[in-house]
Amino acid sequence: MLPAAAALMFPALFILVFAGIPVAFSLLATAFGFGLLAFGSKMGIQSLGVIEGVSTNYLFASIPLFVFMGAVLERSGIARRLFQATQYWVGWMPGGLAVAAILICTIFAASAGVVGAVEVVVGIMAIPAMARYGYDKKLITGTICAGGSLGTMVPPSVIVIIYASVAQMSVGKLFAGIIIPALLMVGCFIAYIVVQCILDPAKAPGLSRQELAVPLAEKLKVTATALLPGIVLIFLVLGTILAGVASPTEAAAVGALGAIVLALLYRQLTVRLLIEALTVTVKLSTMIAFIIVGGTLFTSIFIVLGGGVLISDGVHDLALGQWGIIALFLFIVFLAGFVLDWTSIVLIVVPIFAPIIKSAGIDEFWFAVLVLITIQTAYLTPPMAPSIFYLKGVAPADYTYKLMYQGVIPFIVLQLLVLAIVALVPWTASYLPTVMVGF
Repeated sequence: MLPAAAALMFPALFILVFAGIPVAFSLLATAFGFGLLAFGSKMGIQSLGVIEGVSTNYLFASIPLFVFMGAVLERSGIARRLFQATQYWVGWMPGGLAVAAILICTIFAASAGVVGAVEVVVGIMAIPAMARYGYDKKLITGTICAGGSLGTMVPPSVIVIIYASVAQMSVGKLFAGIIIPALLMVGCFIAYIVVQCILDPAKAPGLSRQELAVPLAEKLKVTATALLPGIVLIFLVLGTILAGVASPTEAAAVGALGAIVLALLYRQLTVRLLIEALTVTVKLSTMIAFIIVGGTLFTSIFIVLGGGVLISDGVHDLALGQWGIIALFLFIVFLAGFVLDWTSIVLIVVPIFAPIIKSAGIDEFWFAVLVLITIQTAYLTPPMAPSIFYLKGVAPADYTYKLMYQGVIPFIVLQLLVLAIVALVPWTASYLPTVMVGF
């Protein structure tokens, strides 16, 4: 009876999601309803235990701090300065502004750590700049959506923190494991843009000679005042985690303080900025907290009802082998990305998959990187494609959904290429965790 009830939890969840109920509340309602079968009247007490466990998790305390850091950087104009500095150095390249957009997405993703925030900020800056020079709209939308998806891959990503916490893995090691695949992803994006613009220069008309003829002294000045401080902040945050000097929460606190200091040095720190940054932090952190509680409770009830054993036995009966298990789980993650947000995916599937992955003798860090790449790919893939909905909110009215769907397709192919490379060459995810200081 109970395993059969567990099997019905996912259909019930998807029915609520498709009915328009927010994912967090869909998770909570499904978990509580099916939890009554296992715990009866004691379900309320069990729920309180989950809430207490999430609220007292020291690692999760880093999430609002990273969100606050990104919000301050966004509202203080630092991102705009970074875009200008990057444009000075790569503007001469074919598709230079698109390349600059990818680079600034990478830098800002390493500063904000929040999926979606990167895309919105860079979209506001880069769309008018590229449109002014007559860039192809498909290239514009594809570039910004793909760049925004890097918030999943580039440390210190919030999704990595949640994954590591749920799977009981070292956050620092997982950050280290994702670095090479993230850089590979950025390199593929840039290479595609450059090659496309060489083959068809009309897609990205070049900058004028006057704009390219920026004196070296001016470039160095902008770099020193805009680019270097942001990079130093990133190294302070990520470096302390990778070196084992600070926990993610402590490093996030350093990052939040560093963002305030930068805003102060740029004379942008105002009471209004702090209120806006704190408001965004409270909203996003509350949303994430609700999803974490709902996802944790959903998975706990699913396992209590025998769902974990049901899946484990099913996988064992299929006799898929290591590669078959990996392919099946990644396919499930990819399909889940059509319906659920990244936080929900991690909270639901990781506790179910992790024991099976360990028992099959699969490197858990390598598998985690594969899952994160798959989630990033689902972030771009229609029909849901959260990246497109984020961009639609800041793009001009003539940027249609059809145009955006067409723009992201080449970048989806590139993400699948990186997934294949990491799958076939496991050391891309396993090398850095074994050699970096602190491990």
